[in-house]
Amino acid sequence: MSHEHAAAHEPSGLLKYVWSTDHKMIAFQYLFTGMAMALIGGFTVYVFRMQLAFPGEAVPLFGRVSASSYNALVTSHGSIMIFWVAMPVLIAAFGNYLIPLMVGCDDMAFPKVNRLSFQIFFLSAVLLTASFFVPGGAFGGAWTAYPPLSTSGVYNQTPIGATMWLVAVALEFVAFLLGGINFITTTMNSRAPGMRMFDIPIVVWMIVIASVLFMASVGPLVAGAVMLLFDQVIGTGFYDPARGGDPVLWQHLFWFFGHPEVYVVLLPAMGIVAEVMAVHARKRLFAYRTIVYTAVATSIISFFVWAHHQFVAGIDPRMASLFSVTTLIISIPVAEMVFVYIATLYGGAISLTTPMLWALAFLVEFLWGGVTGIFLGAAGSDIYFHDTYFVTAHFHYTFFPIAFIAGFAGITHWFPKMFGRMMDERLGKIHFWGTIISFNLIFLPLFITGAAGDHRRIFDYSGFPDLNLPYLQNLRIMATYALLAMIAFQVVFFYNFARSLRGGAVAGANPWKATTLEWLAASPPPHGNFPVMPTVYRGPYEYGVPDRADDFWPQYEPAGPAGQEPRLGAAGHGPAPSGAMAAPER
Repeated sequence: MSHEHAAAHEPSGLLKYVWSTDHKMIAFQYLFTGMAMALIGGFTVYVFRMQLAFPGEAVPLFGRVSASSYNALVTSHGSIMIFWVAMPVLIAAFGNYLIPLMVGCDDMAFPKVNRLSFQIFFLSAVLLTASFFVPGGAFGGAWTAYPPLSTSGVYNQTPIGATMWLVAVALEFVAFLLGGINFITTTMNSRAPGMRMFDIPIVVWMIVIASVLFMASVGPLVAGAVMLLFDQVIGTGFYDPARGGDPVLWQHLFWFFGHPEVYVVLLPAMGIVAEVMAVHARKRLFAYRTIVYTAVATSIISFFVWAHHQFVAGIDPRMASLFSVTTLIISIPVAEMVFVYIATLYGGAISLTTPMLWALAFLVEFLWGGVTGIFLGAAGSDIYFHDTYFVTAHFHYTFFPIAFIAGFAGITHWFPKMFGRMMDERLGKIHFWGTIISFNLIFLPLFITGAAGDHRRIFDYSGFPDLNLPYLQNLRIMATYALLAMIAFQVVFFYNFARSLRGGAVAGANPWKATTLEWLAASPPPHGNFPVMPTVYRGPYEYGVPDRADDFWPQYEPAGPAGQEPRLGAAGHGPAPSGAMAAPER
């Protein structure tokens, strides 16, 4: 379908923004909703970190923090950042924007299902936000929603908020199931002529594998959530031991989904970073096929590690040893991918652009998170560190690179394609260094306080003399000041984003001289994406090809007369066998 024909079906006026089935507009809807939710999540962490640093004092723009409101703020922060920021931005926004453009089609396979997916997601975000204003306030039983805290308002003191939180999470899951169906179907059935399986850009692979992983892991939790809802609303006792229920059952159902969920958001982040590195290092992605196989293997192994979150929950000690081993095993493929990325950089012509700085920072920070995770995968040390700020610091060294560092890498890399303008490099680097330095100043001290026994469920340490020591309090204050600095540097990002939308330098179709199909379309792409649907002639990362005037060779560019251009196989793995060529020039 040409873009002229597709444009005939595009809504006009305000409907263009709220009722569109265009995959790019839906991507923006997810992106801007995720950014708005990030502001709410950022405000919650600002309030409870101020309470920890200066207990009992009124927090500017909020007031005094009670124990119950502290619980609600901590719960909302975790829930929002995972379910309403990381997932919509990394999977839904980038998936919606990139998949049709990168596989060379005009839209998703099911555009109306795509629109419905966002509408359900938006409803979930509204419901969660509204829970702050109901009697009792937002849910305060932690983002893991362990029973009995989550089952009874007597314990969590937020009976209405608890049910609204649960329904909001369930709606969010429905939205992503619908979105995942679209991603998988579009990638399977709508690829441009000539695009073979291993010609698909790695970020598309990662989003599709993450979608399959999400679909396979979320089912038990949805069933468990229905049981939890019944416990809350109609008084059943699925998780009540007094009536034959088992509260640990919820932990199993939650973490059977919860640990694969880490890889649901990690894989798209790894895909984004790989794309950025290949372009800005002018280098073929090293071991492309190995990365794909490794991502699949990681997804499978992720189903066998969930119980390492439950070493203190009373599970069989023999099972604790088994899950220690599987948890350590899963670090092998992830580490392999990281080292493959480093190999991609080796010998490359690296440009330290803003997207590349974010991509490099992802590797450094994520490696630090992975190394500290070894202590939590081993049952013996995990029992000591359980529920301390060591866990919090480790978690943020894995999740912040995934949700934010990779997100910033993607936004700054594809901003020219999305909006037709370049972002300001100077402001981009100020934002980068301000964020990265403050991030480390927040969480490095928390490793120390956590190792000293700092429990993360305490809202005022004055009642705990052994933890209310001056040096620990000074570290908490240091982390809080660093958080304030990091929040302040996000103003630079939003200013740069808004300023560049109108005042940035005009970007051509391919400002980074990249090779994948989205760079063939105009910037920004029209409805329908391409004036003439493209044909694919080679793998997605052909940089530094000998005997070429340019150092890159786009997927969509046909070869010259026979014998004058080298013919390459998928992803730069040498000459393709002639028998494997589907397109005329392959």
